[in-house]
Amino acid sequence: MQGRGRLPRLVFLSQCHRSLYASLSVNKNRLATSQNITSISHHNLPTYHFQICSFRVSAYRMSTPPPPTQLLFHHDASLATHTTTLLTITPFSSLPAPDQSLFKSPPTNAFVLTFPSTIFHPQGGGQPSDEGHITLTSPPSVAFAVISARHSITNPSQVLHLGFFAPSVPPPDEQPLFTPGDRITQTINASLRNYHSRLHTAGHVLGSAVRHLLESQIEDFDELKASHFPDSAACEFRGLIDSKWKEPIQEKVNELLAAKMPVEVEWWDEEDFRREGLERLIPRGKDGEVVKPENTDGGRWRVVRIVGAEVYPCGGTHVERTDLCGEVRVRKVGRGKGCSRVGYGVVPGLEG
Repeated sequence: MQGRGRLPRLVFLSQCHRSLYASLSVNKNRLATSQNITSISHHNLPTYHFQICSFRVSAYRMSTPPPPTQLLFHHDASLATHTTTLLTITPFSSLPAPDQSLFKSPPTNAFVLTFPSTIFHPQGGGQPSDEGHITLTSPPSVAFAVISARHSITNPSQVLHLGFFAPSVPPPDEQPLFTPGDRITQTINASLRNYHSRLHTAGHVLGSAVRHLLESQIEDFDELKASHFPDSAACEFRGLIDSKWKEPIQEKVNELLAAKMPVEVEWWDEEDFRREGLERLIPRGKDGEVVKPENTDGGRWRVVRIVGAEVYPCGGTHVERTDLCGEVRVRKVGRGKGCSRVGYGVVPGLEG
């Protein structure tokens, strides 16, 4: 059985990597000791020096940063499968401590995989992580269950895919699993993705309804943040919203849903926000400085427009029209410390 911090034996590496290792010149003076690999990287192979000893490979990482992960759902949220190349595979126990802290209660023998591109939405922006599985493209016999995806803390432009190999798969020392350079197929749980998308769009619809009704009624009103998790979906606002507004908010939400408003993705720079009169929406940090977008084409921000209603800077997934949210129920209106929290939920059963 594979020990902590150890990866598969050299004999399990793909043929192209064997050839690469065989061609490398090993400087024995520089590599005085042999240790187990903690991470194998397809992308970074040329930046390593290797020592082959007793069918183990010791790797010494150099300074080349990992490539950013292309977020395919930013451009096409309908993708449920995607074929790409495995970049790295790392035992969870060998992740840097900041990245380990992203995942609660990881399973025994968990691994973290990275790829040059992904269809898995990582947890963030108030939206839960996608789930799904990954298989070798040919033959598709080994399954890796993805239970969580997160943006790395140590390399924020990378997405980490946490999961485990199917219990029926023999231990790594008995059978090869995944190795960097393998062609793999990603598959998300499309039903769960649709549920998350309905919740996310419904949150924007709720925010639009509250702004429409109360922006002129409450001094210094503004939308602050939102959670689109199934058990805790809510939007927070600056200002105190009286509970008497619950029914009017529900009615306005119903109106926006019935209007079947298109939900469109656009890409904006700072000038686009100013031209639309929405400079207040330019993403800024706590220090007030503009936060430049990452993992995007051309350094522009991704915005989601509910046509005829509101625009939101947003990296999440959405349904194509407001009516596709299904029934949206406004829940409790809570108040405290000068702010209000309006809870909501969508009725399950439309995931398809």
